[in-house]
Order: sequence, then C-alpha cells, then structure tokens
Amino acid sequence: MGEKQDIIKRMIELQKKFSDFEHENGMTGSDYYTPGKGHPLDGYRQEYSELANKVNELAHAEAGSHR
Repeated sequence: MGEKQDIIKRMIELQKKFSDFEHENGMTGSDYYTPGKGHPLDGYRQEYSELANKVNELAHAEAGSHR
C-alpha cells in the first residue's frame, strides 16, 4: 500500500473510533474540543488534522499543483 493509502486507512480508523464513541456515549463540545488525558478522543482532532493535511499535500504533489 502506498503512503497516501496508509494515511487514509488511519483516517478511517480514527473516524470509526469517533463514531463508535459518539454512538455509545453521546457527544459534548468538551468531548470534541477539550478531551482530557485518557479520554478516548484525546489527540483525535490534532492527529486527524495532520493526516488530512498530509493527504492534501500528497494529492497536490501527484497532480503537480500547489496549495
């Protein structure tokens, strides 16, 4: 699998984790924006954002375009 596919696979895993948490527990703003240490979504937003940016960069490189 290529780097972009590996990143997308990880993004899907994170989305599933998020969705499972939401369905099982409901979702509050603090769950999403300020989860504490040990919270199932701790680090979710940062990791997902970094992965999305990387996929975007790779796609632009493949197309020969710029952001």
